Amino acid sequence: MARVRYGARTGAEIAAARTASSRLPDIWSTGVVALWESDPDAVAAVLPPPLKPTGRPLVRVNISKVDLAGYPLGAGSFAVAAAHDGVEGWYPLVMPMTHERALVGGREVFGEPKKLGEVTVEREGLVVRAALARHGIEFVEVRGAVSGPLPVPEPLPKTDFYFKFLPAVDGSGFDADPVLVHCVRNEKVRRLERITGDVVLRESMYDPVADLPVRTLVEITLGEKTTDQRGRVVERVDAQALLPYIHQRYDDPRQILDGPPEGSA
Repeated sequence: MARVRYGARTGAEIAAARTASSRLPDIWSTGVVALWESDPDAVAAVLPPPLKPTGRPLVRVNISKVDLAGYPLGAGSFAVAAAHDGVEGWYPLVMPMTHERALVGGREVFGEPKKLGEVTVEREGLVVRAALARHGIEFVEVRGAVSGPLPVPEPLPKTDFYFKFLPAVDGSGFDADPVLVHCVRNEKVRRLERITGDVVLRESMYDPVADLPVRTLVEITLGEKTTDQRGRVVERVDAQALLPYIHQRYDDPRQILDGPPEGSA
């Protein structure tokens, strides 16, 4: 009988897949990073417990393109500064990706808030423009001009915080207590330039980042970098405390609250 492709994989095939994924070469991206101070009350309002604000109400948007052979990828992240148990890092609110393949691992393994979207990174001479868009709305735009090189920083780890959960089948909350994930990225930079420009946040009912306005622009940079990442579950979190924030993950949170009709089998 011909092999049934949806059938079980052998132990050797599973081991080979794990080995291949652990030996991936460095993948370099070109991206724009904008950092600003926002409204401290707004930053605090988007942080689910047990995350807490840091000493500065910082917001960071990262908009990158990756020239994978035959599979060019656009990737973005809009995050706020957060702290947990003495560790400072970033809590992403939305992470647009241009392909489903880029969604699956991060969303299902780490709990990253990835969604399909449009990602733009353009450079013409010294002029640079980067943007994130979904549902036809360009909700973040960074624009400016290269004003000079910056020293290449030493490799350093950066921590992102994610909540990993599964909505309950009956629409009542979660199937099990959610977990808080610390995802540590080791970032290497080979080129970095300063951008003089601005950040534009546009209204979107799907991605309401305009609620985190630019009060003081800290910096905009254009760089080439590569990262690897390792995640670990640090604790289980109170399901009822997280539930009021679950809408952050979905365009229409009613979908996960529908549940089966009363009396259905």
